[in-house]
Amino acid sequence: MLYYLFEYLEKQYQFPGATLFQFLSFRAAMSVLLSLVLATVYGKRIILLLRRKQIGETVRDLGLEGQEQKAGTPTMGGLIIIMSTLVPVLLFTKLDNVYILLLIVTTLWMGAIGFIDDYIKIFKKNKQGLKGRFKVMGQVMLGLMVGATLYFHPEVTMKDNDSSRITERFTVEQVEGKEIKSIKTNVPFFKDNELDYSELLGWMGEGATDYAWLLFIPIVIFIVTAVSNGANLTDGIDGLAAGTSAIIVLTLGIFAWVSGNIIFSDYLDIFFIPRAGELVVFIAAFVGALVGFLWYNAFPAQVFMGDTGSLTIGGVIAVIALIVRKELLIPLLCGIFFAESLSVMIQVSYFKYTKRKFGEGRRIFLMSPLHHHYQKKGYHESKIVTRFWIIGILLAIVTIVTLKVR
Repeated sequence: MLYYLFEYLEKQYQFPGATLFQFLSFRAAMSVLLSLVLATVYGKRIILLLRRKQIGETVRDLGLEGQEQKAGTPTMGGLIIIMSTLVPVLLFTKLDNVYILLLIVTTLWMGAIGFIDDYIKIFKKNKQGLKGRFKVMGQVMLGLMVGATLYFHPEVTMKDNDSSRITERFTVEQVEGKEIKSIKTNVPFFKDNELDYSELLGWMGEGATDYAWLLFIPIVIFIVTAVSNGANLTDGIDGLAAGTSAIIVLTLGIFAWVSGNIIFSDYLDIFFIPRAGELVVFIAAFVGALVGFLWYNAFPAQVFMGDTGSLTIGGVIAVIALIVRKELLIPLLCGIFFAESLSVMIQVSYFKYTKRKFGEGRRIFLMSPLHHHYQKKGYHESKIVTRFWIIGILLAIVTIVTLKVR
């Protein structure tokens, strides 16, 4: 909103300083500062409100050290993240940008699913929360909306690398208007780093590529569902999900910055995605909200994010990765989420297999998700979280390095 206000003031009255809002870097800086202030200052008030309403965590007895002390800690703290993100976004972004609108819808949609889940757990005294099929149905519907938007919306475009090279033949100005519709994505570690989803249907004959959305949209649904569930599983000990997510989102911010800049994208030989630079403002607000929330969520936690926060975080990460066409990097960048999810799948599958074969279920891990395995081994949760953060930083560095290593 402020962007449009100061744009009007600058055009009509040459208002001093109004041109600052034309700069992406200034709006991103203001966004992260405001989200930090909102999360830390008003976050405290939200925590007190949750405590007064007795919206506390119900802890199942899993035999973990320090578990009993967490009982009654306010949950639904994801509301802090959502509020601290959306306020700066509404103030500092271009609200007619299709990617910003898509991320706002994602934040509200996944936040609503998580809120319903937490509400059932707390107020209905049902520890299972929202039934799994309804939760997955909500994720699938979001994936359907995101996939359809990315495939069919006329403003979701890119510049073909061959026609947008800034060389002696083509300058920045000469390539400015050549946008194309495409569902190509970048493939890490390969010199020919392009994958066109539509070409995967080429074996079906001529004209099959016209129906590429039948492949693309299910892929988007799978990614949104997988990442949101991965973030949800990671949210098990103080500060783990918030800190890990901040690292991931900050890395995606770098990708959004270079993908939305024609010079950087040309130098790095990645797709130039028009209007994607505006994502940097949203990402700045989201990182600020996560760090501000971490102020209260670090050990010993004063608030938990609940599914309201974890599902929102996963959904937003997935959509940003899809927008900047780096979804194939998700297993690497979101390696912590991937490991947590994989540990659960391995544990459940092995338990069912051994129960069917031997008559009793056996386990590979002492407990899943993975962070609980290390708790069972006697590691303090602060040490587990710190080491997972370090691994997350290493994965983020390797992910960034893929921009040049092929």
